[in-house]
Amino acid sequence: MSNVVEIRWHGRGGQGAKTAALLLADVAFQTGKYVQGFPEYGPERMGAPITAYNRISDTDIRVHSNIYDPEFVVVVDESLLETVHVTDGLKKDGAIVINTDKPKEEIIPQLHGYEGKVYTIDARKVSIAALGKYFPNTPMLAAIVKVSGVMDRETFMNEMRASFAHKFASKPEVIEGNMKALEMAFDEVK
Repeated sequence: MSNVVEIRWHGRGGQGAKTAALLLADVAFQTGKYVQGFPEYGPERMGAPITAYNRISDTDIRVHSNIYDPEFVVVVDESLLETVHVTDGLKKDGAIVINTDKPKEEIIPQLHGYEGKVYTIDARKVSIAALGKYFPNTPMLAAIVKVSGVMDRETFMNEMRASFAHKFASKPEVIEGNMKALEMAFDEVK
């Protein structure tokens, strides 16, 4: 299973972490990859911490469990750093991507000694600029694609445009805002 990329998402109910994980699985599948995208369910409600997962591979994926030792972690809501050990099991040679407007030097002390790469993006800023509302999942999706390298930017953008065209067929005005959010996020992740 060494060619499998494993990603764990941490967010709150209603922020779109589950949707982003499923979208990533969908677009990776469209490029010929083997994929898994799934949430971990419990008694979640709006605002409660949730976890979602992705596995992406060039070959069959034969493991069907939660992801305990991911290469990448996405934190959609930085307040989770205070209550959830988001770096548990995160591989040193991987990376964490955090939605925050703070410099990473302020965030690192909250990562329980994690020594790998830390990336930040202000998904609120990107989302408000591109969509006029706060939807953090779209910018976070582009950020993890860039950081993980699971697919190149052009392929990702083309597949996302096709996915949005299908998903928002009755609301085409939403497509351009979401595409703009993806483009901005690729450039904003630090």
